[in-house]
Amino acid sequence: MFQFANPHILWLLLVIPVMAVTLIAMSQLRKRNLAKFGNIAILRDLMPDISLWRVRIKSVLFLTAATAVIFAAARPQFGSKLKEQTSQGIEMMLVVDISNSMLAEDFAPNRLDRTRYAIDKLFSTLEQDRVGLVVFAGEAKVQLPITTDYRMARSFVKRISPSLVSVQGTEIGQALDLASLSFSQNRDAGRVMILITDGETHDSSALDAAKRAAEQGIKIFAIGIGTPEGAPVKVDGEFIKDEDDQMVVSRLNEELLQQITAATDGGYIRATNAAFGLEEIVAEIEKLEKGELTTLRFEEYNEQFQWILAIA
Repeated sequence: MFQFANPHILWLLLVIPVMAVTLIAMSQLRKRNLAKFGNIAILRDLMPDISLWRVRIKSVLFLTAATAVIFAAARPQFGSKLKEQTSQGIEMMLVVDISNSMLAEDFAPNRLDRTRYAIDKLFSTLEQDRVGLVVFAGEAKVQLPITTDYRMARSFVKRISPSLVSVQGTEIGQALDLASLSFSQNRDAGRVMILITDGETHDSSALDAAKRAAEQGIKIFAIGIGTPEGAPVKVDGEFIKDEDDQMVVSRLNEELLQQITAATDGGYIRATNAAFGLEEIVAEIEKLEKGELTTLRFEEYNEQFQWILAIA
């Protein structure tokens, strides 16, 4: 693990280009002053001990030394010792539908944008829990392995889009199986999934996947996003149409989501424009028994500034 103990000092590197310009300006000034005494070529013959190359080399060495001193003052360090830190929390895998149906605009601005906003807000409030992210459409993909790095998690959430998967559809069962495999091997920690989808699928394996998750002690909570009446799906400004040239309408399938959550003794909630539902589900999750989570962190660092100072 590499780090700077005083990273703010690196701002002084902005002075180096200023110094370089100053040295060049001084060199040009010397040439102009020398030219006042006569022809430069003749003057060089009269002053054989004067070398412009020595001046240039001195300038380069000076700038190199100044740069090295700044890096040394910033104190570069390499981590030398790992320490286990334990905390009480749970492991939470978010399983997010990114199929084209999530672009329906019955939520403002659409279902997927509303989902991104809600997850980002959730990650900004977590402290000790581990989180991961699985996205799915016609195939499932681990977007973020289980982690406690919430800053990285939030950056991954911003990239969620239907383009992350090459096959369209809504394979909930495949996504649940993949999420089950994505938890750590720590069986002492509480493990939950939060499934966010409109539930519109012909996937018959979803309920079987939920039962397999329940056998592993995983609870599934689901947020149904959409409305039973449905909304047309727009992709790249154009409404999607079926084989009969009719607009495709995406409808919320609450019955399937309720069956999935019931199989794991979890919970279901329907999102609305006023309240997405993540806060309510997290409040329920907080009531679950927390387990001991172990995280490896670098504790001791070896100073490396001596080598850079020697160069200076």
